[in-house]
Amino acid sequence: MTETYKSMHEEIITHIEDPAYLEILYRKNKTEFKKSFDRIYPELHGNKLAEFWQERLSYDSDSISWGTMNELGLVALLSIIAGILVKFPSIFSIDEEFFYPRNTSIIVLTALTVYFAKKNNLSVNIIISISAFVLISLVYINVLPNNPESNSLILACIHLPLLLWGIFGLSFLGNEPQSFLKRLEFLRFNGDLVVMSGLLLIAGGLMTGITLGLFELIGLKIQVFYFQYIVIFGLPMVPIVATYLTQNNPQLVNKVSPVIAKLFSPLVLVMLVVYLSAIVISGKDPYNDREFLLIFNLLLIGVMALIFFSVAESTNRQKYQFGPWILLLLAVVTTVVNLIALSAIIYRISEWGISPNRIAVLGANILMFTHLVIVITKLYKSITQKAGLSEVGESIVLYIPIYIAWAFVVVFIFPLAFGFQ
Repeated sequence: MTETYKSMHEEIITHIEDPAYLEILYRKNKTEFKKSFDRIYPELHGNKLAEFWQERLSYDSDSISWGTMNELGLVALLSIIAGILVKFPSIFSIDEEFFYPRNTSIIVLTALTVYFAKKNNLSVNIIISISAFVLISLVYINVLPNNPESNSLILACIHLPLLLWGIFGLSFLGNEPQSFLKRLEFLRFNGDLVVMSGLLLIAGGLMTGITLGLFELIGLKIQVFYFQYIVIFGLPMVPIVATYLTQNNPQLVNKVSPVIAKLFSPLVLVMLVVYLSAIVISGKDPYNDREFLLIFNLLLIGVMALIFFSVAESTNRQKYQFGPWILLLLAVVTTVVNLIALSAIIYRISEWGISPNRIAVLGANILMFTHLVIVITKLYKSITQKAGLSEVGESIVLYIPIYIAWAFVVVFIFPLAFGFQ
C-alpha cells in the first residue's frame, strides 16, 4: 500500500464515527478520499455511516458538481479578466510579437494562482509574497528591451512560464508547502489539467468548425471576426475552466489520466528506441545541426514530463505488473538521449564558444541528467523491493525547486549577464 493510501486509509478508519471530521477529510482531497474509501469499504460493511458514504460517493461519481456560487463567480471573473487582457494588443495597439511571448504565461498562471489562493485560504504573508513576485516579474519582463534578435531575452520569455508555474504550485500547496503528498498531488493535477484542457479544446474546435460552416452556408464570412474576438478571447479561459471542473469533479479524469500514463509510457519507450536507431541510419547528428539539437532537447523534456506524470499516477494507485519496469527502461533510454544532447552542447561550446543559448541548454541538460540518475536509482530500488514507489515520487517532487531556481537564473540573470545579447 502506498504512503498516500495508507495515510488516508488510517484517517478514515480512525474517524469513521466522526461525521464532521470525515466531511473535512473529504473536502480536503475528494479524489484520495474516494479511492481510499473504496478500498476499505469491505472492512466497514454494516457500519451505517460507512454505508451512507458509500451511497454518497457512488452518487457523486455519476453527477457533475458545479461547486458553490462564489467559486463559479470567481472562475467567471478570472476568465473574463484573462480574456480582456489577451486582447490588450488590439485595444491599445501594442505589438503582438512583443506582448504575447512576455505576458501570456503571466495572464493564465496568475489566474490559476488566484483561484487556488482563494480556494486554499492562503495566509496574508503568502499572498503578499506571491503578489509581489508576480508584479516584479510582470514589470521586469515588460521593461526588457524589445530586441527580437536577443537570445537572452528569448530565453527569459521561454523560462518565465516555468518560474510562474512554481508560484502557481505554491498557491496550490496552500499552507502545506513542505508536504510531499501535496506536491505529488500537484503533479497529478497538472496531468489532469492537460487532459481536461485538451478535451475542452477539442470541443471548442468542433464548435468553431460547426459555427463557421453554418454561417458560410448563409453567405456570411465571419472567420476573421470569430478568431479575433471569440477564439483569442476564449483560449486563456480553457485552463481556468478546466481547473474548476477537475477540482469539483475529480471523477471526470481520474480514470483517464492513469490510462494515458500506462498506454503512452511503453509506446514512447518503443518510439525512443526506434528513433535512436533511425538517427544512426539517417546520419543526422545534434553536434553540427543546431535545429536538430533543439528538437532533440524538446523531445527530452517531453519524455521526462511523461515519466514524472506516470510516476505521480503510479504512486497513487495499485501497481500494474510491468509498470515500474517500463518506467525504469524509459528513464534509462531517456538518460541515453540526455547524454547525447549533453555531449552535443559541450561539443558546440568547445567549437564555437559560450552563448546564452548554449549555457542555458547545458545547465538544463546537467540538471535533467542528475535528476534522471536519481529517479533510475529509486525505480531500481522499488523494483527490487528495497524501497516503495512513493520514494520515486518523492525524488521527483523534491528536485523540482532546482529546475525553478535555474529558471530564475535564466530569466533574471542571463539578460543582464550577457548584455541583452
